[in-house]
Amino acid sequence: MNNETMTSRQRVLAAVNRQPVDRMPIDLGVHFSTGISVFAYRRLREHLGLATDRIEIVDPVQMLARVDEDILERFHCDAILLNPAGKNLKRWHIRDRDDFLIDGTINPVLNENGDWIVTNGSRRMRMPVGGFFFDGDWISASDEASEEEKLRAWARRAEYLYKETDYFTLEMGFSAYFGGMDFACDILTDPEDIAARQEDDLARNLNRIEKIIRSYGRYIQAIEVNSDLGTQQSPYLRPDTYEQFVQPYLQRFCSFVHANSDIKIFLHSCGSIAPLIPNIITAGVDILNPVQISAAGMDPRTLKQRFGSQICFWGGGCDTQNVLPWASPAEVSRHVQSMIEIFKPGSGFVFNQVHNIMGNIPPENVIAMLDTAYANSFS
Repeated sequence: MNNETMTSRQRVLAAVNRQPVDRMPIDLGVHFSTGISVFAYRRLREHLGLATDRIEIVDPVQMLARVDEDILERFHCDAILLNPAGKNLKRWHIRDRDDFLIDGTINPVLNENGDWIVTNGSRRMRMPVGGFFFDGDWISASDEASEEEKLRAWARRAEYLYKETDYFTLEMGFSAYFGGMDFACDILTDPEDIAARQEDDLARNLNRIEKIIRSYGRYIQAIEVNSDLGTQQSPYLRPDTYEQFVQPYLQRFCSFVHANSDIKIFLHSCGSIAPLIPNIITAGVDILNPVQISAAGMDPRTLKQRFGSQICFWGGGCDTQNVLPWASPAEVSRHVQSMIEIFKPGSGFVFNQVHNIMGNIPPENVIAMLDTAYANSFS
């Protein structure tokens, strides 16, 4: 089939299954860690001569844009965000020409210092003067919706995307059974409590995914499980500790999903996690993101050689720490080409930069990255 033109959905699924593709798939914004800041997105659209008056903030914490279909088409992207449009969208003027649409349940307030503050009960997050995202608690528009409301809205959106487009999409928001540094410490001090918490977490995840599979599982292609397992220098856990306290729960979850649907498992984990990848593969994960090639031990060539026949890499196409913010467009292009030369052979690769495009990235660099990806996407 690789000699025929595939639809975007076929192309991504073939890449995930490490099967031949007509060209390398490309993603911008299927997930809250594969997208672009609204600030960078506004400048990108402006640079391309496209309208900037209807840019929607889909994640108010990271200040991410919904990537519109005109941009997806311009850069030959193959995946699209599942999340439905916000309710009662209202205009929020942040500064200068940065004027965006935000869900009506989010109410940013400017304080006396010029910081933007969002509160929800006792929770609070803050964007400092000139900032590009919020720090503090994680407050999102979906906090205000009931589980039934969200299920119906997501089901309508999933069915529409499946029937009216050929994009690949995924559902976010499942635990991958690791809760960060405090969780790692609790493993040492209270392992029995950890086991009970993991069982509770698994039960919640299974309850939710069962409803999704029953309601609209046939319309989505993947679900995301999320746990940052590594720092810049190393994993939080040794492989044997991960195998004992985390892997069994992820494996049971993956087994349930695979046994009851065609849905793929997309694991998002930042950091230096190479020692844990064999465990992640054994647990049943199909896709690894964001492939943080700037972290210790995450050499792209080594990752592809060791694991490229067992898991799909979704990311790693451009270093967003050391290249995309600082390099010239020509340097970005050369870097992207070198990453594609490593990750593309043998399929099993969806091009995406390492995590989100930050708010201060110039549009010329974004264009250089994505245009180079497409130019080098064919066999």
